[in-house]
Amino acid sequence: MLGSAIDQAAKAITEGRETVQGLRTSAQESNDLVKAIRTLGEEIAASEGVTHSAAFRVNVEGTTRPLHPIVRDEIYRIAGEALRNAFRHSRGTQIEVEVRYDERQLRLRVRDDGKGIDAKVLADQGREGHFGLRGMRERADLIGGQLTVWSALAAGTEVELSVPASHVYASTRGQRGSDHKGPDRPPI
Repeated sequence: MLGSAIDQAAKAITEGRETVQGLRTSAQESNDLVKAIRTLGEEIAASEGVTHSAAFRVNVEGTTRPLHPIVRDEIYRIAGEALRNAFRHSRGTQIEVEVRYDERQLRLRVRDDGKGIDAKVLADQGREGHFGLRGMRERADLIGGQLTVWSALAAGTEVELSVPASHVYASTRGQRGSDHKGPDRPPI
């Protein structure tokens, strides 16, 4: 039991360090969500914790828009958790991120062609002692988004986050009428 507790503590410390590193990386990036996600994916792919290589790519649909910084950082963290899970656990050959900017919402998809997630693990919001799936859902709720996780054994996993335009896009004075008093505030 002591050995198991030590292993869990070591994993928690590692996850904590990675989270702090992710916060630093996000803070260093400009408002370019796609660039930040691409950089993070490449760093995860090259990290020591990844034992299985996979092709990685990021696709963008629509016209890139400025995002509320707080909401952008939460989206980045959700993408980071989904990417870490895909690279470390999926054993897939391809991992893809799609960011779609449209008039009504911003949509982020992270998908792999790996082994999939057991249905019980999905139903339970993750494995005991792991908070990745639960944390992604909590972050999505915090920013007014909707998180959907689809997976099937031997068919891969897809994590999709949709955030309404009114919550995610930063507006500028020129986009609104003259009565607009400044940038919209995110729902946080």
